[in-house]
Amino acid sequence: MKKTNCRMCKSSNIQKFLDLGFSALSDNFLTFEQLEESETFFPLTVHMCLDCGLCQLGYVVPPELMFNKDYPYDSSTTKTGRDHFTKMGVDICNKFSLQQNSFVIDVGSNSGVLLDAFKSKEMRVLGIEPSSKLANAAIKKGIDSIIEFFSNKLVKKILDKYGKVSVITGTNVFAHIDDLDDFMITADSLLVEDGIIIIEAPYLLHLLENLEYDTIYHEHLSYLSVKPMVEFCKKFGFEIFDIEEQFIHGGTLRYFISRKNKRKITKNVSNYLETENKKEIYLEKRLEDFANSVKYHRKTLMELLNDLKKDGKKIAAISSPAKGNTLLNYCKIDSEILDYVTEKNPLKIGKFTPGMHIPIYSDEKLLEDPPDYALILAWNFSDEIIKNNFKYQELGGKFIIPIPEPRIV
Repeated sequence: MKKTNCRMCKSSNIQKFLDLGFSALSDNFLTFEQLEESETFFPLTVHMCLDCGLCQLGYVVPPELMFNKDYPYDSSTTKTGRDHFTKMGVDICNKFSLQQNSFVIDVGSNSGVLLDAFKSKEMRVLGIEPSSKLANAAIKKGIDSIIEFFSNKLVKKILDKYGKVSVITGTNVFAHIDDLDDFMITADSLLVEDGIIIIEAPYLLHLLENLEYDTIYHEHLSYLSVKPMVEFCKKFGFEIFDIEEQFIHGGTLRYFISRKNKRKITKNVSNYLETENKKEIYLEKRLEDFANSVKYHRKTLMELLNDLKKDGKKIAAISSPAKGNTLLNYCKIDSEILDYVTEKNPLKIGKFTPGMHIPIYSDEKLLEDPPDYALILAWNFSDEIIKNNFKYQELGGKFIIPIPEPRIV
């Protein structure tokens, strides 16, 4: 569905600044049998609202095509991810002195790794997760989960069974939601009077400065920044009272939101607004420069990979995150360049990457059939990946980190 108005302020004054062509759904990994079937490609363009500053995709894929029983992203796969969410849960409990048995909901709860941390601090927890496979993994660990999308129709069901909510978290999910009004209305209906919404999402400023264009894919409908978030929250009687920067996924912001006048607003909020203004991230020229840099990056990366292939070098890739498939599809990196991709996630092993159809093996393949170079698609976890694959390095293998500029390590 083409998006012709801003999902936050509803303005139709939006302008396209980046076109990544047509792309397959980044988490739609294929079986061998599905390679014979037609694969759907959707437009991948990014637009900015010239009124409020929100960046969003120009085309919305129905969520049930992406977040279903076969959804493969498991937030507990990496140690970096597990550590991040464990610390997040503990930090929130300490920051707000949450009482035992306070009720916490995690929207897009995945396999329950964040709620595990809250549960360890003796909170009552509930996950809202549309992927049955991931939700059932959480349920097996003793975490109550509702296998549905978070929406206003769940309010009565939740209140009747659990009561009002002290904290609602949404890590890497708020930017996935098309109807953000419904999210805020639902949260408002569920929260206790001094309750808190905590949103964590990639930050537009980091995306622009570090050329993180592979963060752009169909699941990520919005690319958040402070200015539009502040104005959006006001519409519902809420305000952002604090912001913390987190160094995961290439840099994210954690927004702390409460009803108006319930919490003291920290200086962090105005500091981020000032930084965004100083960095001119809402100016047309800044966005145009970013789009040109994306094109140049593709040229540079492809020259490196093609030169290595001309020299007879064998190249594979490590990990197959959604962002990696944006990179593969936009740069047209196919099985002529990459022999294979390796993965830790069993939900992806034995399948093929969307769009480029590169076979995916377990990480052991890197030692069984070592390439000369390994392209790290999950570059945001490159330190952990390199550490985990030290034996490959001992065999003489080298890594290519593609973002923000291609480099060999």
